[in-house]
Amino acid sequence: MSFLQPAMLIALPLIALPIVIHLINQRRFQTVQWGAMQFLLAANRMSRGYARIRQWLILAARTLAVAALIFAISRPLSSGWLGVAGGGQVDTTIILLDRSPSMSQAGPGGVSKLEAGLAKLVDSLETLGGNRYLLIDSVNEEPREFEKPGDLLQMPETQSVSASADLPSLLEAADRYLRENRPSRAEVWMLSDVRRNDWKDDSGRWDAIRESLVELPQMVRFHLLAYPEIPSGNRSLEVTQVRRVEDGDAANLLLSLQIEQDEDVGLVTTLPVSLELNGARSIFNLELSGKASELVEHPVLLDGGTSRGWGRVWLQADSSASDNEFYFVFDKEPPRKTLVVSDDPAKVRPVEFAAAISPDTAVVCESVSITPDEVVSQDLENVSLIAWHVAIPAEDEGLNAVLKAFVQRGGQLMFFPPKSPTTAKFADVSWGAWQEPQVVRVGSWVGDQDLLSRTRSGDALPVGELKVTRHCELQGDYRSLAVLDGGAPLLARATTDRGGVFFCTTTSSAGDSSLATAGVVLYAMIQRAGEAGAKTLSSTRQATAGDAEIGVMQGWEQLAGNTDGLSSAYASTAGIYQGDGALLAINRSAGEDADTIVPAERVETLFANLDFDRVNQTANNSSSLIQEVWRLFLIVVLLALIAEAVLCIPKRITANDSLAALNGGGTSPVNHRSGFSDTKAASAVDDVSVGGMA
Repeated sequence: MSFLQPAMLIALPLIALPIVIHLINQRRFQTVQWGAMQFLLAANRMSRGYARIRQWLILAARTLAVAALIFAISRPLSSGWLGVAGGGQVDTTIILLDRSPSMSQAGPGGVSKLEAGLAKLVDSLETLGGNRYLLIDSVNEEPREFEKPGDLLQMPETQSVSASADLPSLLEAADRYLRENRPSRAEVWMLSDVRRNDWKDDSGRWDAIRESLVELPQMVRFHLLAYPEIPSGNRSLEVTQVRRVEDGDAANLLLSLQIEQDEDVGLVTTLPVSLELNGARSIFNLELSGKASELVEHPVLLDGGTSRGWGRVWLQADSSASDNEFYFVFDKEPPRKTLVVSDDPAKVRPVEFAAAISPDTAVVCESVSITPDEVVSQDLENVSLIAWHVAIPAEDEGLNAVLKAFVQRGGQLMFFPPKSPTTAKFADVSWGAWQEPQVVRVGSWVGDQDLLSRTRSGDALPVGELKVTRHCELQGDYRSLAVLDGGAPLLARATTDRGGVFFCTTTSSAGDSSLATAGVVLYAMIQRAGEAGAKTLSSTRQATAGDAEIGVMQGWEQLAGNTDGLSSAYASTAGIYQGDGALLAINRSAGEDADTIVPAERVETLFANLDFDRVNQTANNSSSLIQEVWRLFLIVVLLALIAEAVLCIPKRITANDSLAALNGGGTSPVNHRSGFSDTKAASAVDDVSVGGMA
């Protein structure tokens, strides 16, 4: 059992006070031999057993009353969360709040996980008390102080958003605060649904965070209020592609979307899908079977002259409203201009051709081959892709700064190995030495995203058919998109905040690979990189909530979406926004649709060697986490005192009862009027305690 005032338990030895008083009272009396009182002792012997039992019961009642009173003053708690309040009042309480879209999932009563968790958290903190309260939410990731627990229910920083959470970052922020401010005793409360997408339990940051928290000099306790339950019957919707195409004087919007559900009902269901396009609403039906259905390039007729706009697609309400809708924007396809930089134009001709051939009549593609010296004179503001076939420029060269600015603007940069690699780096990646093994093939590649993803029809690219004769080693920090047999990367992507930096470890020359002869893979790589770069040139843009590339949205206007949030949270809220002559559609991340929960054993491992406890809750559970039961102990005090009073009432004895007792004991009747026995006194004289009972 836990107590809010555990210091009061120091008074527990007072439980022995009634026993001590009883023993002292017994020693007050002197024993005097008095033969004249023999007749009273004879009557008392018959009820001595009952008297002793009554004395023990009286002592027990008095002892129980004192013990219950001490426990009541100590404010005991009744909770399955053992030890949560041990050790006295907390100096600083830090709340780490997961505001991700999955926390808006509602239970049968319509209350979301976030709302239910906040209510329980407020109730618990008000019960426990504290000197200082701080909130670190998953959007701002900075401590914000508030006065009392009830303020959490009114703060806009506790509302659900569309951005995923990053629990390691929240713990890092808490660790920084604890080290900088050094509170004497702190508690960290975490409210989350323990989704793997938000916890990132496979990240190497956890080891460093745990070691740092273990080394804190002050006492810190960690409490996790978890909502791992996944409601059934949920459906999610995602718009995979939006294209505006022109057919003569008419224009159509080709809409591709995917719907997933967590249960396979085994039947084909006709599902109504609502569409809003520039404020005009309509409904179309989609046949849903199995766990997923995809609609490819559903045509929507645009009004004459509509070249740019926005839209929203949504499903009927279910347990999770956050994944029922998706926002999009559209515009005329911007030109895709590619610069092929090389000192040998003939060697890079296949890349130049791949960049110049348009995949659609509505898309204008342009490819220009230049030398490295001509890059500085080019206007890169309308360039979507640079294919770099020469050595990486050194850090102190002007070309390096030009390429960095191009990538930071959102452009795509693809490096091919030069004839003589150098140790120069770009995005922390550099070339190694050329390797000339026998012909090797591609062992594995990422086929669900990025440059080598499947085609619109769902077919995989023939990456496995490529033959590589020569490839260049790659050194640094990168993510492999295609790996050769033996483990060497064929295509890799460097880590960048904006834009894209890719490294292809072979060239399109016939002596190096079959990229040119089996040109589908090369064409897809170049066109998809060019498409990604062209999107940054358009006045419309799709973005994921919470991404740093969205930037500051001061002065932007919200055209669609949740209007209850603050304008400062636009970058984390799904919707359509207009500003600086551009349209921006913000949606949740794809990881939010995955319902993978971090196992409880894994969570325990993440907090190993820390004072950590956890309690699982559901959104429809309205009971309190922590309940004081001091009233129950006061009732015990009253009952014990009543029992003691009843036991202390003397037994009423009549004259006939006394005579019967004496006759039954083999003694002569007592003359109650005179106080003497009518027979001789027994030879043995009993001891009599004067002033009390022996």
